[in-house]
Amino acid sequence: MKATLGGAEIEYDVRGEGAAALFLHAFPLGLDMWDAQVETLAPRCRVVRFDARGFGGSPPGDEPLAMDRIADDGASLLDHLEIERAVVAGCSMGGYAAFAFARRHPGRLRGLVLLDTRAGADTEEAKANRKALAARVLAEGAQAAVEVFLPKLMGETTHRERPHLVAHLRERILATSPRGIANALHGLASRADSRGTLAAIRVPTLVLVGEEDVLTPPSEAEAIAQAVSGARLAVIPKAGHLANLESPAVVNAALASFLDGLA
Repeated sequence: MKATLGGAEIEYDVRGEGAAALFLHAFPLGLDMWDAQVETLAPRCRVVRFDARGFGGSPPGDEPLAMDRIADDGASLLDHLEIERAVVAGCSMGGYAAFAFARRHPGRLRGLVLLDTRAGADTEEAKANRKALAARVLAEGAQAAVEVFLPKLMGETTHRERPHLVAHLRERILATSPRGIANALHGLASRADSRGTLAAIRVPTLVLVGEEDVLTPPSEAEAIAQAVSGARLAVIPKAGHLANLESPAVVNAALASFLDGLA
Protein backbone atom coordinates (compact mmCIF):
# COMPACT_ATOMS: atom_id res chain seq x y z
CA MET A 1 0.00 0.00 0.00
CA LYS A 2 1.04 3.60 -0.56
CA ALA A 3 0.44 6.78 1.40
CA THR A 4 1.67 10.34 0.88
CA LEU A 5 3.41 11.34 4.11
CA GLY A 6 5.34 14.56 4.56
CA GLY A 7 5.21 15.19 0.83
CA ALA A 8 6.64 11.77 -0.10
CA GLU A 9 5.12 8.53 -1.34
CA ILE A 10 5.71 5.87 1.30
CA GLU A 11 5.19 2.12 0.92
CA TYR A 12 3.61 0.53 3.98
CA ASP A 13 1.95 -2.66 5.18
CA VAL A 14 -0.56 -3.40 7.95
CA ARG A 15 -1.52 -6.84 9.25
CA GLY A 16 -3.61 -8.01 12.19
CA GLU A 17 -5.98 -6.31 14.60
CA GLY A 18 -5.85 -4.77 18.06
CA ALA A 19 -3.18 -2.63 19.70
CA ALA A 20 -0.59 -1.41 17.21
CA ALA A 21 3.13 -2.10 16.91
CA LEU A 22 5.14 0.05 14.49
CA PHE A 23 8.30 -1.61 13.13
CA LEU A 24 11.22 0.47 11.80
CA HIS A 25 13.70 -1.41 9.61
CA ALA A 26 17.48 -1.60 9.59
CA PHE A 27 19.90 -0.15 7.05
CA PRO A 28 20.11 -1.04 4.18
CA LEU A 29 16.94 -3.17 4.11
CA GLY A 30 13.19 -2.53 3.99
CA LEU A 31 9.92 -3.44 5.63
CA ASP A 32 10.19 -7.05 4.44
CA MET A 33 12.94 -7.69 7.00
CA TRP A 34 10.08 -8.10 9.48
CA ASP A 35 8.21 -10.82 7.52
CA ALA A 36 8.91 -13.54 10.10
CA GLN A 37 7.75 -11.28 12.90
CA VAL A 38 4.50 -10.44 11.13
CA GLU A 39 3.64 -14.12 10.80
CA THR A 40 3.91 -14.62 14.57
CA LEU A 41 2.68 -11.27 15.87
CA ALA A 42 -0.23 -10.36 13.57
CA PRO A 43 -2.61 -12.74 15.39
CA ARG A 44 -2.00 -10.82 18.63
CA CYS A 45 -1.61 -7.17 17.50
CA ARG A 46 -1.84 -4.78 14.55
CA VAL A 47 1.60 -4.85 12.91
CA VAL A 48 2.46 -1.65 11.00
CA ARG A 49 5.66 -1.29 8.97
CA PHE A 50 6.93 0.93 6.17
CA ASP A 51 9.86 1.44 3.83
CA ALA A 52 11.95 4.45 4.84
CA ARG A 53 12.58 6.89 2.00
CA GLY A 54 14.97 5.34 -0.50
CA PHE A 55 14.31 1.72 0.51
CA GLY A 56 11.92 -0.90 -0.86
CA GLY A 57 8.91 0.78 -2.48
CA SER A 58 9.60 4.30 -1.12
CA PRO A 59 11.56 6.49 -3.57
CA PRO A 60 14.60 8.39 -2.25
CA GLY A 61 14.44 12.10 -1.61
CA ASP A 62 16.94 14.78 -2.58
CA GLU A 63 18.54 15.14 0.86
CA PRO A 64 20.03 13.03 3.65
CA LEU A 65 17.61 10.65 5.34
CA ALA A 66 17.53 12.03 8.87
CA MET A 67 16.47 9.80 11.75
CA ASP A 68 13.96 12.52 12.68
CA ARG A 69 12.49 12.17 9.20
CA ILE A 70 11.94 8.43 9.64
CA ALA A 71 10.38 9.05 13.06
CA ASP A 72 8.05 11.73 11.71
CA ASP A 73 7.04 9.53 8.76
CA GLY A 74 6.18 6.81 11.29
CA ALA A 75 4.04 9.21 13.30
CA SER A 76 2.35 10.44 10.10
CA LEU A 77 1.61 6.86 9.11
CA LEU A 78 -0.04 6.28 12.49
CA ASP A 79 -2.13 9.41 11.82
CA HIS A 80 -3.04 8.09 8.38
CA LEU A 81 -4.20 4.83 9.97
CA GLU A 82 -5.98 6.67 12.81
CA ILE A 83 -3.77 5.03 15.44
CA GLU A 84 -3.18 7.13 18.54
CA ARG A 85 -0.47 5.11 20.29
CA ALA A 86 1.79 2.21 19.36
CA VAL A 87 4.67 0.11 20.54
CA VAL A 88 7.62 1.26 18.40
CA ALA A 89 10.21 -1.36 17.51
CA GLY A 90 13.42 -0.51 15.66
CA CYS A 91 16.46 -2.47 14.52
CA SER A 92 19.82 -0.77 13.94
CA MET A 93 18.93 2.38 11.93
CA GLY A 94 15.35 1.73 12.98
CA GLY A 95 16.52 1.88 16.59
CA TYR A 96 18.08 5.29 15.99
CA ALA A 97 14.76 6.40 14.49
CA ALA A 98 12.92 4.91 17.49
CA PHE A 99 14.99 7.12 19.80
CA ALA A 100 14.01 10.10 17.63
CA PHE A 101 10.36 9.00 17.86
CA ALA A 102 10.64 8.87 21.67
CA ARG A 103 11.96 12.45 21.72
CA ARG A 104 9.60 13.92 19.16
CA HIS A 105 6.39 11.97 19.81
CA PRO A 106 6.56 10.68 23.40
CA GLY A 107 2.79 10.75 23.82
CA ARG A 108 2.39 8.29 20.95
CA LEU A 109 4.53 5.60 22.62
CA ARG A 110 2.90 2.60 24.29
CA GLY A 111 6.15 0.65 24.51
CA LEU A 112 9.60 0.49 22.95
CA VAL A 113 11.66 -2.35 21.46
CA LEU A 114 15.31 -1.68 20.60
CA LEU A 115 17.01 -4.41 18.59
CA ASP A 116 20.73 -4.43 17.72
CA THR A 117 21.25 -0.70 18.03
CA ARG A 118 23.18 1.85 20.11
CA ALA A 119 22.33 5.13 21.80
CA GLY A 120 25.55 7.03 21.06
CA ALA A 121 26.28 9.09 17.96
CA ASP A 122 28.98 8.24 15.43
CA THR A 123 32.58 9.08 16.20
CA GLU A 124 34.28 11.54 13.86
CA GLU A 125 36.06 8.62 12.20
CA ALA A 126 32.78 6.75 11.69
CA LYS A 127 31.16 9.86 10.22
CA ALA A 128 34.00 10.25 7.74
CA ASN A 129 33.81 6.57 6.78
CA ARG A 130 30.07 6.80 6.14
CA LYS A 131 30.45 9.89 3.98
CA ALA A 132 33.26 8.27 1.99
CA LEU A 133 31.16 5.15 1.46
CA ALA A 134 28.18 7.26 0.35
CA ALA A 135 30.36 8.76 -2.40
CA ARG A 136 31.55 5.27 -3.40
CA VAL A 137 27.99 3.95 -3.59
CA LEU A 138 26.92 6.78 -5.86
CA ALA A 139 29.95 6.16 -8.09
CA GLU A 140 30.02 2.35 -8.06
CA GLY A 141 26.50 1.24 -7.08
CA ALA A 142 25.11 -0.79 -4.20
CA GLN A 143 27.92 -3.36 -4.53
CA ALA A 144 30.15 -0.94 -2.60
CA ALA A 145 27.79 -1.17 0.38
CA VAL A 146 27.70 -4.97 0.09
CA GLU A 147 31.51 -5.13 0.32
CA VAL A 148 31.59 -3.05 3.50
CA PHE A 149 28.50 -4.26 5.36
CA LEU A 150 27.76 -7.84 4.34
CA PRO A 151 30.57 -9.41 6.44
CA LYS A 152 29.31 -7.55 9.53
CA LEU A 153 25.52 -7.63 9.27
CA MET A 154 25.14 -11.27 10.24
CA GLY A 155 26.95 -13.25 12.90
CA GLU A 156 29.78 -15.72 12.58
CA THR A 157 27.42 -18.67 13.12
CA THR A 158 25.09 -17.50 10.36
CA HIS A 159 27.95 -17.01 7.91
CA ARG A 160 29.22 -20.50 8.69
CA GLU A 161 25.98 -22.48 9.02
CA ARG A 162 23.35 -20.55 7.02
CA PRO A 163 25.08 -19.16 3.93
CA HIS A 164 21.73 -19.03 2.12
CA LEU A 165 20.64 -16.23 4.50
CA VAL A 166 23.82 -14.30 3.74
CA ALA A 167 23.29 -14.76 -0.01
CA HIS A 168 19.69 -13.55 0.28
CA LEU A 169 20.81 -10.50 2.26
CA ARG A 170 23.36 -9.72 -0.43
CA GLU A 171 20.64 -9.74 -3.11
CA ARG A 172 18.41 -7.49 -1.02
CA ILE A 173 21.15 -4.92 -0.63
CA LEU A 174 22.03 -5.02 -4.33
CA ALA A 175 18.37 -4.32 -5.17
CA THR A 176 18.42 -1.11 -3.12
CA SER A 177 18.70 2.33 -4.72
CA PRO A 178 22.27 3.71 -4.51
CA ARG A 179 20.81 7.15 -3.87
CA GLY A 180 18.72 5.72 -1.03
CA ILE A 181 21.79 4.06 0.50
CA ALA A 182 23.85 7.26 0.19
CA ASN A 183 21.11 9.43 1.68
CA ALA A 184 20.79 7.07 4.63
CA LEU A 185 24.55 6.97 5.21
CA HIS A 186 24.59 10.76 5.47
CA GLY A 187 21.60 10.66 7.82
CA LEU A 188 23.25 8.02 10.00
CA ALA A 189 26.44 10.07 10.20
CA SER A 190 24.57 13.18 11.36
CA ARG A 191 22.22 11.51 13.84
CA ALA A 192 21.87 12.85 17.37
CA ASP A 193 23.47 11.32 20.44
CA SER A 194 20.53 9.59 22.13
CA ARG A 195 22.20 8.71 25.42
CA GLY A 196 20.50 11.68 27.05
CA THR A 197 17.14 10.39 25.85
CA LEU A 198 17.35 7.10 27.75
CA ALA A 199 16.53 8.38 31.23
CA ALA A 200 13.46 10.19 29.87
CA ILE A 201 11.87 7.01 28.46
CA ARG A 202 8.87 6.16 30.63
CA VAL A 203 7.28 3.27 28.74
CA PRO A 204 7.94 -0.49 28.99
CA THR A 205 11.11 -1.21 27.03
CA LEU A 206 12.63 -4.40 25.63
CA VAL A 207 16.25 -4.42 24.47
CA LEU A 208 17.38 -7.28 22.22
CA VAL A 209 20.85 -7.95 20.82
CA GLY A 210 22.56 -10.72 18.93
CA GLU A 211 25.28 -12.46 20.91
CA GLU A 212 27.61 -12.16 17.89
CA ASP A 213 26.71 -8.59 16.86
CA VAL A 214 29.98 -6.84 15.97
CA LEU A 215 28.40 -3.55 14.83
CA THR A 216 26.38 -2.81 17.99
CA PRO A 217 27.66 -5.44 20.44
CA PRO A 218 25.94 -6.67 23.61
CA SER A 219 27.80 -4.07 25.67
CA GLU A 220 25.83 -1.34 23.85
CA ALA A 221 22.54 -3.10 24.59
CA GLU A 222 23.51 -3.53 28.23
CA ALA A 223 24.21 0.20 28.52
CA ILE A 224 20.79 1.03 27.07
CA ALA A 225 18.99 -1.41 29.35
CA GLN A 226 20.77 -0.04 32.42
CA ALA A 227 19.87 3.56 31.54
CA VAL A 228 16.16 3.00 30.73
CA SER A 229 14.13 2.51 33.89
CA GLY A 230 12.68 -1.00 34.09
CA ALA A 231 14.02 -2.11 30.71
CA ARG A 232 14.33 -5.84 29.96
CA LEU A 233 17.40 -7.18 28.13
CA ALA A 234 17.62 -10.38 26.11
CA VAL A 235 20.73 -11.63 24.30
CA ILE A 236 19.97 -13.79 21.25
CA PRO A 237 22.38 -16.76 21.01
CA LYS A 238 24.30 -17.39 17.79
CA ALA A 239 22.94 -14.26 16.08
CA GLY A 240 24.60 -11.11 14.81
CA HIS A 241 23.39 -7.62 13.93
CA LEU A 242 20.17 -8.81 12.25
CA ALA A 243 19.04 -11.14 15.02
CA ASN A 244 15.40 -11.12 13.90
CA LEU A 245 16.45 -12.62 10.54
CA GLU A 246 19.04 -15.00 11.97
CA SER A 247 17.04 -16.35 14.93
CA PRO A 248 13.42 -15.43 14.21
CA ALA A 249 11.88 -17.99 16.57
CA VAL A 250 13.84 -16.71 19.57
CA VAL A 251 13.21 -13.05 18.74
CA ASN A 252 9.52 -13.72 18.08
CA ALA A 253 9.12 -15.44 21.43
CA ALA A 254 10.70 -12.45 23.20
CA LEU A 255 8.52 -10.00 21.28
CA ALA A 256 5.33 -11.98 21.89
CA SER A 257 6.04 -12.20 25.62
CA PHE A 258 6.73 -8.47 25.81
CA LEU A 259 3.64 -7.49 23.83
CA ASP A 260 1.40 -9.87 25.78
CA GLY A 261 2.65 -8.28 28.97
CA LEU A 262 1.36 -4.89 27.80
CA ALA A 263 -2.22 -6.10 27.35
